[in-house]
Amino acid sequence: MGGTTTAIDRSDKPGHIGVILLVAGLLVGSAIALGFIANEWAQPLILGLLGLLSVVGVFGLFAFAIGLVQFSGRAARNDLTKAIVDRADEGVVVTEGETAIVYANEAYLALAGARGASDLRPVNSLFTGRAEVSEAIYRLATAARENRKLVEEVRLEPALGGRGAVGWYRIKVSPLRRDGRPATLWSVSDVTPERERQENAFQELQHAIDYLDHAPAGFVSIDADGEVSYLNATLSGWLDFDLARFGSGGLHLDDIATPAAAALVQAIRGHAGDVRVEVLDVDLKRRNGAPLPVRLHHQVAFGSDGRAGPSRTLVLNRAPGEAGTDGSSEAEIRFARFFHSTPMAIATVDRTGAILRANAAFARLTPGGPQPATILDLVAAGGGLDRALADAMEGRSEITPLDLTLAADETRSVRLYLSPVAATEDGDGERAIIYALETTAERKLKDNIDQAQKMQAVGQLAGGIAHDFNNVLQVIINASEFLLASHRPTDPSFPDIMQIKQNAYRAAALVRQLLAFSRRQTLRPQVLELGDVLSDLSLMLKRVVADKVTLDVRQGRDLWPVKADLGQLEQVIVNLAVNARDAMADGGKLTVRTRNVERADCAGFAHAALPADDYVLLEVEDSGTGIAPEHLDKIFEPFFTTKEVGKGTGLGLSMVYGIVKQTGGFVFCDSVVGRGTIFRIFLPRHVPSEEEIAAEAAVKEAPKKVAADHTGAGVILLVEDEDAVRALNARMLVSRGYTVHEAASGVEALDIFLAHDGQIDLVVSDVVMPEMDGPTLLGELRQRNPNTKVVFVSGYAEEAFRKNLPEGEDFHFLPKPFTMKQLVETVKAAMG
Repeated sequence: MGGTTTAIDRSDKPGHIGVILLVAGLLVGSAIALGFIANEWAQPLILGLLGLLSVVGVFGLFAFAIGLVQFSGRAARNDLTKAIVDRADEGVVVTEGETAIVYANEAYLALAGARGASDLRPVNSLFTGRAEVSEAIYRLATAARENRKLVEEVRLEPALGGRGAVGWYRIKVSPLRRDGRPATLWSVSDVTPERERQENAFQELQHAIDYLDHAPAGFVSIDADGEVSYLNATLSGWLDFDLARFGSGGLHLDDIATPAAAALVQAIRGHAGDVRVEVLDVDLKRRNGAPLPVRLHHQVAFGSDGRAGPSRTLVLNRAPGEAGTDGSSEAEIRFARFFHSTPMAIATVDRTGAILRANAAFARLTPGGPQPATILDLVAAGGGLDRALADAMEGRSEITPLDLTLAADETRSVRLYLSPVAATEDGDGERAIIYALETTAERKLKDNIDQAQKMQAVGQLAGGIAHDFNNVLQVIINASEFLLASHRPTDPSFPDIMQIKQNAYRAAALVRQLLAFSRRQTLRPQVLELGDVLSDLSLMLKRVVADKVTLDVRQGRDLWPVKADLGQLEQVIVNLAVNARDAMADGGKLTVRTRNVERADCAGFAHAALPADDYVLLEVEDSGTGIAPEHLDKIFEPFFTTKEVGKGTGLGLSMVYGIVKQTGGFVFCDSVVGRGTIFRIFLPRHVPSEEEIAAEAAVKEAPKKVAADHTGAGVILLVEDEDAVRALNARMLVSRGYTVHEAASGVEALDIFLAHDGQIDLVVSDVVMPEMDGPTLLGELRQRNPNTKVVFVSGYAEEAFRKNLPEGEDFHFLPKPFTMKQLVETVKAAMG
């Protein structure tokens, strides 16, 4: 039909009769006018000439008016364009208004089955049929009215012109302007052959997928992130996954593989453009968790950026009853499962140290990074591995462990064992077996134990020094008090005595810091609300941090109570604030925060030494210079300081450490040089017992005490191995009216006690003494007189020796060094 049709073009410009009459009238009038003007002898000639010109002009104007004469350039261009469109493969039609067809090419006439203009139909009436076809044509017509472009594809049953049972057509619409008027360009393409090719290809793909799904081997594709992008039906049946329910795109490598298998699969590395094929004997994981032994032929292609693309993996079932299809024996299968399931990392190397084969545990030594090409690339340089490897190549290596650090992560350590393998005739192949155990956790534990032992040893030394120094300070303080009592403030020596006393108290403060670090100081714990403590300290902290530092206190809500010594806890906070101020010489921000930390949240702090429990967290953070990493492990050691000479004793953080530890808490420090430091103090949550609740209620109801009388009478047995201390203490008590018997040791005190038939009102005894210490003396005295009253005097904390006494033993305690007033008050209270 297409051969018998020609394009229909109604777009040419038609002639107009008015133009013809107007032109003819003008010419005739001109001729008559010239006839009147010219001479008589020339009139016939002029009239004849004008008549001839008029005839020629009239004919030319008539031809131009009706379109027979046109400008040649424009006509040539229009003819070429029209010829191309007339013979285009796709149907083209131009309409004006809703349905007026201005132009239609041969292809459209053939599609429409039209032989001429009389039976030519527009697009919107040519395509009719099912609802989806009408909807597409409606959208195209709407776009034409709104001068928009639009493309739609429609499916007709049957095809246009009876060319088949089904036809597919692509219809485009776009706006045009013709002689200043709007028009619409429609194009219609028959895409039925293209769609048939697509459907055939789809059918072939469906057949291929069906064959692949039901092949006797498993197929799986895994991307670089471990997502399973394809899983055939055979493998899903082995693993008991219903693809209709889970879908291949909803599974991850961890869902279908054991940890060892996943580590081996993801350990394959390559360079840009590489295609790696690995044969892996591993266990996959069924949906119920049961293992499935398989052999993987795992192919991975690497892109130009070096990233692994989706794998193409063939899976052979090696379960009992199905193994051997690939020529492998049951013994080989059992060995492969054992090799990859062992927690010890195993690899074999050749004479150059290149890794030939490795198990899953070895692959996990370098997760997420490139697998080492040689065993020397696995660990940091040094450590003697190169020498041990050379000895193994010679066959003379003993299996001795090497403790080394992993090259990819210096925080991780590994212990290697090298076992030589007999060389083959050509000297190639496996020459040594490497056994490796990661010892990161063990090393951290050992470091923590070493640090704790070091701190304990230093604490014992500091405590011993503090105890002996307390006796010296006790003499200085007591002697200065006696001198001050006998000198008036106007005496010339009075200021010097005051200097002695004040510096003795300064020395006593240093001793208390040493005792705090060694956790042997005397604490008076009480139930505290940490929020109230910070509120009371806020004004002091503002004065401490100075004007250049901004203080920001952020209190948590509903803080749990803690049990601590109020004075010592305040000292901890102030000390940390002072250190933060010194780290911000040019100004900065000091933030103090409190909040509750539940047991489940402890693991989030990544502090291995922090046991899971309920804590109240105190954070002190500054924006100062920070602490160098090499100093972080030493900051809590006594006398270690990064401050200039004369600006710090190095005991501040040691005291913080000791107080927090003695309170039962934990202190940690995180710091980044140039960004600041944060101290985190975890104080255990206090849950009051019924006895504590009852005691608190009794204290509130008790009447207020009147001022105490420090004078008294009675017999006191004073036991002290330091002669100077004993003499001054006896002098104090005698001056207050007491009768004092002195003893230099526990044995001597026991003799004096027996000599007076136990008629001693009070025993004031040191705790640490030669021959017989204070707790032993108390036991002997109780046997002879159960009602004997005792005051223990010591530079150590009360808890340090209470454990050596029977449960429920009643006594009073006075920490050294003490003043005369403190001594007589304690004695008065003990005697009742």
